[in-house]
Amino acid sequence: MLSRAHGRAAGQNKGRPELADIFRQYGQSYAKTHRLSAAQQKVMRAVETCRTAELGGHLKQCDRCGFEHPSYNSCRNRHCPKCQSLAKAQWLQKQNAELLPVGYFHLVFTLPHLFNGLILAHKKILLSLLFKAVSETLLEFGQRRFGGTVGIIAVLHTWDQTLKDHFHLHCLIPAGALAFDQNRWIQARRNFLFPVKALSLVFQGKFLALLRQAGEKGKIPAANNAIKASR
Repeated sequence: MLSRAHGRAAGQNKGRPELADIFRQYGQSYAKTHRLSAAQQKVMRAVETCRTAELGGHLKQCDRCGFEHPSYNSCRNRHCPKCQSLAKAQWLQKQNAELLPVGYFHLVFTLPHLFNGLILAHKKILLSLLFKAVSETLLEFGQRRFGGTVGIIAVLHTWDQTLKDHFHLHCLIPAGALAFDQNRWIQARRNFLFPVKALSLVFQGKFLALLRQAGEKGKIPAANNAIKASR
């Protein structure tokens, strides 16, 4: 293991600041003026120490000239840009292989911030309901408009650019649908997929209905209060 005396991260780019540099320089002052959850503080700490001597590591040595180079351990946090670069590249490669030779639409489904406290207390259940409400909404609209099944790639985002809680799904939808007999492709218009206002209303209704059901089953005790507050 390497000692902490080795200091800065190996391979750190001196010319271009990284997220870890920003956290190290401004993290403490930011935390004093903004309320951060324990999870957010854990992420900041992980990013700060990623690939530094603080996490330990090993020493690489050339078997010819004897040159030594420290290689520090990664934090493996899913929010860390360094640790997720390979995973992101692999995920993108897989998604690109599944893309159809058609146009795509980008849709975003956002939950109101008044649900933030409830989501943080019941993350697994509430976020599952978000995915379910979004998928049911898009599939229903695809059936009504095209008489077929639409494809969906959905990515969850849990905070905004200022690190505040902001739960929403980014969805990539092919410009059309596969007919129910699976023998033909039904093409959508180039500049229109679904009416946004109608899509929003149906999604809202489905999510609240699912939330109400979860409350009635005792999975989310404060569900009814949240539903009332949203109206």
